[in-house]
Amino acid sequence: MSGRKETVLDLAKFVDKGVQVKLTGGRQVTGTLKGYDQLLNLVLDEAVEFLRDHDDPLKTTDQTRRLGLIVCRGTAVMLVSPTDGTEEIANPFVQPEAV
Repeated sequence: MSGRKETVLDLAKFVDKGVQVKLTGGRQVTGTLKGYDQLLNLVLDEAVEFLRDHDDPLKTTDQTRRLGLIVCRGTAVMLVSPTDGTEEIANPFVQPEAV
């Protein structure tokens, strides 16, 4: 066994591609992944933050805020996913409301 630690994620395939990052505390950011390290610190270019709803802080709105070039600290990163090839679908488990 080597003394070198490796991350579970292989982020090399996402470099220079669009990614969506969810952070602890509910913040959500999209941008172009420019770099990363073994601690999952991410460098995103052309980053855009999706603002949260004032009534329900766990929900994001369609309002955005341009951030530009940012560094996401690895300890705050919860999820990294590509933006290409993903789309939001309706929740199939939600019961229709009775009228």
